[in-house]
Amino acid sequence: MAGGLIASGAIAVLFAAAIPAQGAPSSFEDPPPDKIVIKVATVNGSGCPAGTAAVAVSGDNTAFTVTYSDYLAQVGANADPTAFRKNCQLNLLVHVPAGFTYAIASVDYRGFAALQRGASGVERASYYFQGSPSTVFRTHTYNGPYNDNWQATDATDWAQLVWAPCGVQRNFNINTELRVNKGTSTGSSFMAMDSTDGDISTIYHMAWQPCPAKK
Repeated sequence: MAGGLIASGAIAVLFAAAIPAQGAPSSFEDPPPDKIVIKVATVNGSGCPAGTAAVAVSGDNTAFTVTYSDYLAQVGANADPTAFRKNCQLNLLVHVPAGFTYAIASVDYRGFAALQRGASGVERASYYFQGSPSTVFRTHTYNGPYNDNWQATDATDWAQLVWAPCGVQRNFNINTELRVNKGTSTGSSFMAMDSTDGDISTIYHMAWQPCPAKK
């Protein structure tokens, strides 16, 4: 996708380890002219309250990972009436070298669900650039009985990628949602973006391409 850019060796490691999602910088300070830099401006939502999400960027800056520890939607038993839906919105700052633009090519979501017969769980995501009227939605549904890990992938064909405007700094927003519907089930059901050891990686893969030459 960006073979020429990556092969040039211009991309260095910007993030060596996970950084806390909350309190991240809201702007760039003297971004390098020849490197891709990704920062998370904000992480907000009922599924990722302060201190429960962290972000790490890959060494070549073509992907980043969000790790959650409290992203759980549930119904039944003693669950709060509002707990059937949880969401988390990421607001990203992406600096690219002059003459290049980017798009989100694919996203991998993972978690665990325990759904009673008659219940269902939904993972939904929307993607959009700040100030743009275009929003892309993807939805994955799981029907009970279900008691296992789940994985969902949102992939976009190259021709259908939504590219960031060239020469303009626009934040990129990703809003995810978990929803559990009780339906005809009895007992409790839940769906989590989480794993048995308390951590789960949500991986976002980025594509890069040159901007059209100015005339």
